[in-house]
Amino acid sequence: MSGAARGSGKARASRAPWVTLGVVVTLAAAVLAVWFAGPGGSPRSSSTVPTSLTPSATSGARPAVSSSASTEPTPTSSSQAADPWAGWTLAQQVGQVFMVGVNVSDPAAVSTSAVRDDHVGNVFLQGRTTAGADAVRSLVRSFTDLVGPQTTHGTILLVATDQEGGEVQVLRGPGFSTIPSALEQSKLAPSDLQARALTWGKELRDAGVNLDLAPVMDLVNGQPSANPPIGALDRSYGFTAGSVTSHAEAFSAGLNAARVSVSIKHFPGLGRVTANTDTTAGVTDGVTTRDDASVDVFRSGIAAGAQSVMVSTADYRRIDPGVPAAFSSTVVTDMLRGDLGFDGLVVTDDLSGAKQVEAWSPGDRAIKALEAGVDLVLVSKEPTVAHEMVSAVVAKAQADPAFAARVRDAARHVLEAKGSWPPSS
Repeated sequence: MSGAARGSGKARASRAPWVTLGVVVTLAAAVLAVWFAGPGGSPRSSSTVPTSLTPSATSGARPAVSSSASTEPTPTSSSQAADPWAGWTLAQQVGQVFMVGVNVSDPAAVSTSAVRDDHVGNVFLQGRTTAGADAVRSLVRSFTDLVGPQTTHGTILLVATDQEGGEVQVLRGPGFSTIPSALEQSKLAPSDLQARALTWGKELRDAGVNLDLAPVMDLVNGQPSANPPIGALDRSYGFTAGSVTSHAEAFSAGLNAARVSVSIKHFPGLGRVTANTDTTAGVTDGVTTRDDASVDVFRSGIAAGAQSVMVSTADYRRIDPGVPAAFSSTVVTDMLRGDLGFDGLVVTDDLSGAKQVEAWSPGDRAIKALEAGVDLVLVSKEPTVAHEMVSAVVAKAQADPAFAARVRDAARHVLEAKGSWPPSS
């Protein structure tokens, strides 16, 4: 999703020899006044005129995910400027806040239906494949070809995957490097890691992927083998805050330079849990606090320009006991948005097949995450529940204006990440 730089127009030259110098000056001043006035006549700041909407490794800002199909939309009428969602159905707005899983080795019809019929605006390549880049590119195209006025209101898809390295590398085969684990990556100099990540990012980009749900920034404390989701799988960039931040940020910078956005995870940290939320219910962290060192690594990743943050589903007893983090407004709104000042895209860990959240119905999972302040609900492992989730959110938004406003706010964050805000008519 590439952004289009905005260029200025030139004042027309006079076509009549009798135009006085005073008239020329007046005309030039009028043109400049129009240019420097923003919407509604307010002064236009330099940030209103972006030179790029693609990720940058040298900027602390959170640029948008980029796509060759995207241009900066311009409102076409005063009514659209007043209501950026004019022309969108509620179902299309809701669809933007979901990301449905697509099995890379055996894509199911239900994933296609989610985009075509439920207006889901984002896909996640899940599972494992060794078929190579050509096969992945073809699979991605089969979904991006679904984009249209009746499905996603013409809005491009976020196409994401888990390409961390080591045990967690979805895409393999010709056209994809074999990426070492994060623990192995942590042994490289950050500059070397960034250069390698640039290559990995180009491979993703060439295959049609524009968002990597990586890197892991969980700070593992204690024995790695006692931490099943991170330490036991060598997914940690070392075991000190300095090692994690320097190397995770180098990985991010490399991908950003390839125009692939990142989502640092799993806020506020999975480095202390003793079970995996994907396969176990009741996973609880009884140590991490709101001002913990494990939270500070995410603060560093955000300051370095992470475009997205993934929130875990673990229960943090010393932060918001009894509530999975993805359902907790204390974690998402108060900590991530408030304490850390993050204004980018917030995505959940998987809410479709994770044992940690199976006590809630699929619809309630989606509603609770959005109410907590999440922007994007990940429905990766079990795409079969996407329809139930979307339907529940639509019904809730129809009955509750405050919740409908929350959905629109979440959808706005998603479109901002795509470089598609404000939406076109």
